[in-house]
Amino acid sequence: MSIFYKRPSPSKELQVFNYVRPRLNLSSSSLRTYDTLQKGYVGEKKFYNILKQLLSSKCIVLFDLLLEINGTTFQIDCLLIFQETIYLIEIKNYDGDYYLQEGKWYSVATKKEIRSPLHQLERSELLMQQLIQRNGYHFSIKSYIVFVNESFTLYEASLQMPIIFPTQLNRFIEKLNRIPSILTTPHKKLAKFLVENVVDESKYLRLPEYDYIALKKGITCNQCRGYMDQEGYKNMLCQNCGEIDGVDSAVLRSVVEFAILFPKRKITTTEIFKWCDTIVSRRKIQEILANYLVLVQKGKQSHYVWKN
Repeated sequence: MSIFYKRPSPSKELQVFNYVRPRLNLSSSSLRTYDTLQKGYVGEKKFYNILKQLLSSKCIVLFDLLLEINGTTFQIDCLLIFQETIYLIEIKNYDGDYYLQEGKWYSVATKKEIRSPLHQLERSELLMQQLIQRNGYHFSIKSYIVFVNESFTLYEASLQMPIIFPTQLNRFIEKLNRIPSILTTPHKKLAKFLVENVVDESKYLRLPEYDYIALKKGITCNQCRGYMDQEGYKNMLCQNCGEIDGVDSAVLRSVVEFAILFPKRKITTTEIFKWCDTIVSRRKIQEILANYLVLVQKGKQSHYVWKN
């Protein structure tokens, strides 16, 4: 049975974009970055769901590993640890038509060259091999680029390229399921080592420019990111899609947004009251913060922190 040790999750970078986007008109450059991040995350979730459904072999599955060796960082989308071999998977959610010419990748629509996923894959494999060997682990590594979007087409691809197309995904997983594999303590130690050595992504973030004053205040919908109004004492109603959410849930979601967007600002009743655009009463916000967070008593500097 496969062990899903680390599942895909939105990066802090993507979270910031998700929180800022409904509150600020983003530049075209920021919108392109957001689109790339969002498509990447959707692709990872899609591959994760396929593995959950079809993968039955004994292996450890890890997603989203930002690792470092010799001051060089590298990102692993998905890693499958088998008894003898590690499968390193680069997940791409490209759509549209692409072609190869003299080893370079181009978009058919724009005729512009794009960054070669094969070069990225080779770099990740080399650095991954160095990292595990330096720390006493000896596995062979097989690397693949997995394209998950059914609308993707690549012309002039060689049969020798380590590429899995959408139509080949099921057969690829069937092949993995036929690999004899027994997991022992070293395999679990390697998985634990990799997760514990994930690099703090904060210094590599490509964030949009924003500040507190410029951002629109209010409580956003968890479904469509439209704005919500209070509907009675216990519920919030999205004015865009009609989604209903509990007041506690909606306010706590806003607290999470506030904390991620402004990590240096203290979480206080007044701050959250203003961040929610005074839609929910100050008294109700204080009650929610007291129920779900911990009050740090410091006189006028008193604030709330998350429970451990």
